[in-house]
Amino acid sequence: MSRKSFPLRPSGGELRDLDKPGYYRGYSTLAQKRSWDEATQRAVRERVEKTPPIRFFSPEEADLLGAVIDRIVPQDDRAEERTIPILPVLDERLFKNSLEGFRYEDMPPDRDAYRLAIKAIEEMARARFRKSFVDLTVQRQELILKSLHDGKPDPENALWRNMPVHRFWTLLMEDCVTAYYSHPWAWDEIGFGGPAYPRGYMRLEHGLPEPWEKDEERYKWNAPVDSLSQLEPEGASPEHRSPQGHGGTH
Repeated sequence: MSRKSFPLRPSGGELRDLDKPGYYRGYSTLAQKRSWDEATQRAVRERVEKTPPIRFFSPEEADLLGAVIDRIVPQDDRAEERTIPILPVLDERLFKNSLEGFRYEDMPPDRDAYRLAIKAIEEMARARFRKSFVDLTVQRQELILKSLHDGKPDPENALWRNMPVHRFWTLLMEDCVTAYYSHPWAWDEIGFGGPAYPRGYMRLEHGLPEPWEKDEERYKWNAPVDSLSQLEPEGASPEHRSPQGHGGTH
């Protein structure tokens, strides 16, 4: 039996090329679509059927940011045709200049923030490892990104003087998580029943599943073997080392 048909998963080991990762075997949010009104059906269906084209970022910027997103929200466990399109959703937001309704006074506009960050990350990669960020190994990419997560860019780069690195990191994480968990395939992964209107939810106490939901089947897995979570990377300082592996679906 292939992994794509959801065998029982052993404890530990990498999981790859799954049609439906997650703890809810065989669950499909889209199977609930008859319980939604027409507008909701259309909005949710478009998230699966219509991936926005890349229109804001240049091809080079899109390649680099795509590599960054692959490290922040890895989808190694998903089959290629079931990969959730995070970069296209982010690109569409910036192309339309859609905002959250506020901006910190010490941050440039989101469009400028992303372009500055992409340039800074590329310069950091070339300064530290003499290669483009997209050509680095996973662990070297993660070393650079972890330094941004920690608010201490390594190596330092003058472009970060134009905005606080911790605010850009928060912006990036919010965009990635929003794009990922707004997609029905992510709902399948976490067993989310989808829009509550007009059906609603009945069992709101004691963690009981609704009649259309699946029981949770937990499993463990290891992070990709070339991730910082599994290895002590070359030349990593103690604060950059992680002795812990990952558990869960990501």
